[in-house]
Amino acid sequence: MKQFTTGQINQAVKGTLDGSATIRISGVENLSMATASQLTFIGKKKYIKPWMESQASAAIVNDTLDVEPGKGRALLRVPDADLAIASVLQLFETKPPNSKSGAHFTAVVDETAKIGKGSSIGAGCYVGPGVVIGAKTILYPNVTVLDDSRIGNETSIWSGAVIRERCQIGNHCIIHANATIGGDGFGFRSSPDGHNLIKIPQIGSVEIGDDVEIGAGSCVDRGKFSATTIGDGTKIDNLVQIAHNCRLGRCCVMAGQSALAGSVTLGDGVVIGGGARVKDHVIIGDGAKLGGNTGAISDVAPGETLLGFPAGEYRQTLRIWAAQKRLPELAKLLRNYNPNQDDNTKST
Repeated sequence: MKQFTTGQINQAVKGTLDGSATIRISGVENLSMATASQLTFIGKKKYIKPWMESQASAAIVNDTLDVEPGKGRALLRVPDADLAIASVLQLFETKPPNSKSGAHFTAVVDETAKIGKGSSIGAGCYVGPGVVIGAKTILYPNVTVLDDSRIGNETSIWSGAVIRERCQIGNHCIIHANATIGGDGFGFRSSPDGHNLIKIPQIGSVEIGDDVEIGAGSCVDRGKFSATTIGDGTKIDNLVQIAHNCRLGRCCVMAGQSALAGSVTLGDGVVIGGGARVKDHVIIGDGAKLGGNTGAISDVAPGETLLGFPAGEYRQTLRIWAAQKRLPELAKLLRNYNPNQDDNTKST
């Protein structure tokens, strides 16, 4: 089991230590669940009281908060506790499953495929004709990479993921388990007689930049006749749907169960909350944010923050929601309202 002193952890987060530097820490846990050998974190004022009741021996805390360590405990004061905790988790992170370079004897690798130096092809993988895989890339067991796809250097693709034909994935990417890259876009039209649906061929591809992460069970559909593209540094959560011909900029974030319909464009730094949806052909400007379960049905200007369905400016939407809570009370007042009584009162 890994252990670090509070002094070592403070050095890693470049914080200011308030308390003992020799407390030994064996892990990280939430305030309410932490034990005496664990570190926790305090990012907001409302967590100060729970800290006083917590069993944790140390905490990383925003340096703007007025909180004391208490007897026998330590605080590591930093500008941003959320960012600092990421550095701590790296200290305690275990190595990924061991993957030897080369192809496992049960993997099927086409003779025309090119596999970079130090790459690993796990048990039960299939690598099709014309595939190019860069150096030090890992395909965990049961990954499928179909014809003429290209995968960059030092990318990890987890078990069950499917990379369909002619797709491109950049360097230092992570594709989590059971994600599908390059499935057919959802394209159907009614037949002339109206009795059937005609499938529209999806002959495009998917192009994913560098440092992109795509969560488990997520789907990125291929373009109808060009490419669905995902920019460098973008992070996609689990169970996300990205439809055909979408174009995502750099460093976008999409939380779980959100979805983009066909031909949506996201600018750089767009944040899509969990369960949010975007109508086809809508453009979301740079730095815009959609809150959880928001439904965007028209273009969103750069930097805007929207909530609700249909999506509205977040402050106005919050006011509307607050007013809606008063509707039962207002309805009761209206039922009891007697205008004649008011007139009689005025006349007297």
